[in-house]
Amino acid sequence: MDNDVIHARTGENLRDARETAPPVPPPTDPVRRLAEPAALRNPHTVFDELRSGDPVAWHEGLGTWLLTRHADCVAVLRDGARFASDPRRAGVDMPPQAVSIQTLDPPGHTAARRPLVDALRELDRAEVAPMVAGRARAMLDGLAGRPSFDIVTDFCEPLAVSTICRYLRVPEPDPESFVPAAETVAAGMDAGVWPERAEAAMAARAELSALTGGWLADPPPDGIVRVIADAVRADELDRAVAANTLRVLLHAGYTSASKLLSLAVAALLETPGGFAAFAADPSPRAVEELVRYCSPVQALGRVCVEPAELGGRRIEPGQDVTLFLAAANRDPARFERPHDLRLDRHPNPHLGFGRGAHSCLGASFAAVQARVVLAVLAERSASLRALGAPEYRVALTLRSPARMPVALG
Repeated sequence: MDNDVIHARTGENLRDARETAPPVPPPTDPVRRLAEPAALRNPHTVFDELRSGDPVAWHEGLGTWLLTRHADCVAVLRDGARFASDPRRAGVDMPPQAVSIQTLDPPGHTAARRPLVDALRELDRAEVAPMVAGRARAMLDGLAGRPSFDIVTDFCEPLAVSTICRYLRVPEPDPESFVPAAETVAAGMDAGVWPERAEAAMAARAELSALTGGWLADPPPDGIVRVIADAVRADELDRAVAANTLRVLLHAGYTSASKLLSLAVAALLETPGGFAAFAADPSPRAVEELVRYCSPVQALGRVCVEPAELGGRRIEPGQDVTLFLAAANRDPARFERPHDLRLDRHPNPHLGFGRGAHSCLGASFAAVQARVVLAVLAERSASLRALGAPEYRVALTLRSPARMPVALG
């Protein structure tokens, strides 16, 4: 994901929202509470209170509805006719560097998504697992001689850069420059709460789009980038949208992998016998449960373009809707014992990869990568230990540790 999610609206749309929404704001600001240190470590106290008290809550300051129930989030994700990913359908201008497959709605989204789906079908998925395992083992071997290391900055982040670039068949950028740019884009998704992040995030988007635009100019002989470059040459896809879309794939491949892996490692280390249980059955079902439990993508944004009703509240055209996917993934109305990590949970209709037309294109790659990397770590689980509590980024849309010291042996 790449578009700003927790953001403020201005002008006529916000005035309309204020006139039609409940006039009394909540006594405490749940969004600001999510940025407190305790909530960065565990946001679910806030989500549980919001869900039980006002699951379709109007946030006056940000001009958005906050959704915390699984059923409401699914309803919005499946209803692209009334809830748009593209703010331009509600009359909101977007800078060119923000227009990508992530923001486009049909028919533009369909045209941009088709070559990606075709390319993904052509990829040899059998090569993904050994590629990821080889990189993970090589990196751990290089770290094994240290008395300690940071599992986030020394392992999860550089591994995610390497594997997504190998998956896309493009040269790896220098992690020392790429990771800060990618994290600046991620931080900018919360620009409505912290406006000072917006300018840097747009500059970082442009920097990453320039990188992916270079791939289009000199594409690899096969794979996703080649297919998109061919679509541009055939005038089937706008070049700027193509470059931005590749940026989204690169950025999502990095952020989704690195944040899921670091959160999953923290969860397994904090759960008694967690790594041993995963080692005993490193199944796709276990990975799906970690995606649900950890929810690195905490929120998605949509804008209402036709009148709708959610939870007895009327949603008017022009009003924003923020879907707290992390809250939906712990909704007791949908999941039994939602705050327990149960690696054999089934069924597991989590929203960690979205739902509907904008569901995550790279979900299968992300799931395989997480399963393989965690299995490699589980091989060393007897010697892997935490040396301190994780330190979390001050972020609301994408949640993850910034640092987490560990040791092997």
